[in-house]
Amino acid sequence: MKLFSLSILLKDDNGKVLNLCSAHDLSSFGYFQTSSVREFMDFTSKILVERTPLGQKMSVAEKEYICHVSVRGDCLASVLIADHEYPETVGFTLIRKVMTEFSTRFPSVHEWRNVKPQGLRFPELEKYLISYQDPKSADALTKLQSDVDETKAVMHNTLEQILNRGEKLDDLVTQSEELTLQAKSFYLTAKKTNQCCLLL
Repeated sequence: MKLFSLSILLKDDNGKVLNLCSAHDLSSFGYFQTSSVREFMDFTSKILVERTPLGQKMSVAEKEYICHVSVRGDCLASVLIADHEYPETVGFTLIRKVMTEFSTRFPSVHEWRNVKPQGLRFPELEKYLISYQDPKSADALTKLQSDVDETKAVMHNTLEQILNRGEKLDDLVTQSEELTLQAKSFYLTAKKTNQCCLLL
């Protein structure tokens, strides 16, 4: 799972888009590719915001990438570019969080409209891009889901161990001299009766 770009943009009344600030993690690309990749991701972010109506959010897949975009009613927008493995819910949680913090730090819409591209310094963007690389540690709900999945795996393993123990129990029953013939017969009959459960 990988995040590549996180941008905050402004969509004006005419539909034009201004990139207010962005952060990129292009470490997986070659040195000579990074500037082109950054430029292409910024361009893609602008196009997505232009085509997303106010108050809407959407996810767009392009080859091995997925772009999550959200445009608020006040024309503030954010785009997250990630790989397909990155959970959508965590991506939109990050976008919502970043836009909320940005509008708290820069409350004036007029301030947004009167800046040059990439004209606002918002270092939290870089921090979030780094901290959300691992969605399990960044998002509580994802961590909870991961814990549930781990518990399921542990329980599944425990059931397998019990079944293995049951196979060993067969050997013990047949070798046991302490069990009466009636107890051994009861065990074998019970096992045959419950055989459907062993297939699970």
